[in-house]
Amino acid sequence: MMKMGVTAPAGFVASSMSGGIKSDGRLDMALVATEDGQAVPCAATFTANKAAAAPVQVSKAHLAETKGYASAVILTSGNANAATGVQGISDVEELCSLAARRIGSMYSSKNISPNSILVCQTGLIGIPFPIDQVRHRVDSLVDGLGGSRKHGELAARAIMTTDKVQKETYIEADGYSVGGMAKGAAMLAPNMATMLAVLCTDANCDPDSLQDILRSAVSDTFNRISVDGCTSTNDTVVLLANGRSGSVASDSLYSSVREACMSLAMQMVNDAEGATKTAFISVEGASSNSDAAKAARKVAESQLVQCSLYGEDPYWGRVASEIGTSGAMFDIDKLSIYYGDILVCRGGIAVDHDSSALAGYMRNRSIEIRCNLNLGDGSYQIITTDLSYGYIDENRTTS
Repeated sequence: MMKMGVTAPAGFVASSMSGGIKSDGRLDMALVATEDGQAVPCAATFTANKAAAAPVQVSKAHLAETKGYASAVILTSGNANAATGVQGISDVEELCSLAARRIGSMYSSKNISPNSILVCQTGLIGIPFPIDQVRHRVDSLVDGLGGSRKHGELAARAIMTTDKVQKETYIEADGYSVGGMAKGAAMLAPNMATMLAVLCTDANCDPDSLQDILRSAVSDTFNRISVDGCTSTNDTVVLLANGRSGSVASDSLYSSVREACMSLAMQMVNDAEGATKTAFISVEGASSNSDAAKAARKVAESQLVQCSLYGEDPYWGRVASEIGTSGAMFDIDKLSIYYGDILVCRGGIAVDHDSSALAGYMRNRSIEIRCNLNLGDGSYQIITTDLSYGYIDENRTTS
């Protein structure tokens, strides 16, 4: 069976089970750990939302206390444990203590610190976490750890909420590898998305360098996707490095981690709630990269533009209008807009084009809208989707 996911790199194990968080009995708990219980260098990025959930608060604190080391990540789905107050924090700390004790009991010579355990949770906000029905299942979750392809696959399945498919990746590099899993289908907007991701590598890297690598990789991938402009309370990306394969060049490791993150990011966009189009909004010729980012994000998060994509209508006027309010330096008399390779606007006015070819292009699953501001060398790209009836149906009630 092809290698894939968090258990693909040497020295990592995973497990999954139903903890009773989801009422239908589906898998809703997962664990990713080092196979010997050893705490290893760990990096993480977290949501920019000031209403950060309990697991985000605790995981941040644990990484600070261990100076960037972790031995395991507990993940649960079905309840975000956000806006749950002091009790929510207590529930997360209890999960860490229970897991640390059980992992330690598997290795009689090891004393596993609860601070070396991180927690990721996803699901409904504002509902108390059902710790009473979960706590007695943590031992079984730890006991189920294994390094097979199936263990990783089921762990990826356990963290799904409105996802239609599990999301996994594996990058085989020169002498080492990176594997990962993620969940995410809506509230996808920097920083980062309604997403959880765990990445594992058998490369050797110190915590500070690992953090720099992950931060840059996330900036180039997860932070460039936006489905609906909403940022979750729980977003977390974790990267564990156990060093089994020895030291590697930092630029090589960055390249592999970035490739893994981009794979997971694209899987999330392609699985976005109700999406029928994946759209690449590219802005070039801006006065700076930051201006290009402002313009691209404004277009990508425009409901009018997204509705046009769903209707397969190349209404470039909406694109021009959004750039004009983005805050980027802008002169409409210099603006050009392309749908794919088809030029529809030059100098801020319509140009003749093959309308039948453009209609055919708009029927594609993947669409690029390229905007040249002709003011400088700045460029940026955001990946988004259309806005469909399916998205509204999914989100018009609590989900």
